[in-house]
Amino acid sequence: MRAKYAVKQLSIFLENRKGRLKEVTQVLAEAQVNIRALALAESAEFGILRLVVDNPEKAKSVLSSSGFTVKEQDVFAVEVPDKPGGFYQVVKILADADINIDYTYAFVRGQDQAVLIFKVPDELFEAALQAIQQGGLKLVEPIFFYNS
Repeated sequence: MRAKYAVKQLSIFLENRKGRLKEVTQVLAEAQVNIRALALAESAEFGILRLVVDNPEKAKSVLSSSGFTVKEQDVFAVEVPDKPGGFYQVVKILADADINIDYTYAFVRGQDQAVLIFKVPDELFEAALQAIQQGGLKLVEPIFFYNS
């Protein structure tokens, strides 16, 4: 099941200095890589830009060759109604299955749907997918993000 629902996410480590985010986005724009979802976390010294893009292999290659430190992880995406309690549904299912959420981020899809992206411990990835499906929620296949 992992192969069917694992979405490749890139984490780019950035020094916390002026213009660094511009440099990353410029490299991707020039390579014609489309960012489909993102989250940025920062501290005083560095930031981590997490991206889901339409072509993860190309993005990883062009970013690495431009001197960025890039790590690839598997995440999964869940589609829920864009209404109060949508996020709670997923969090409750995972909590009830004793699955810790490392981090999550989201975006709105259309007028009434939200897509939630989750990173869980690697050893619990399959269990998380099974719990989500057993809970009656819709997992989003990677093709939704790729080659848009």
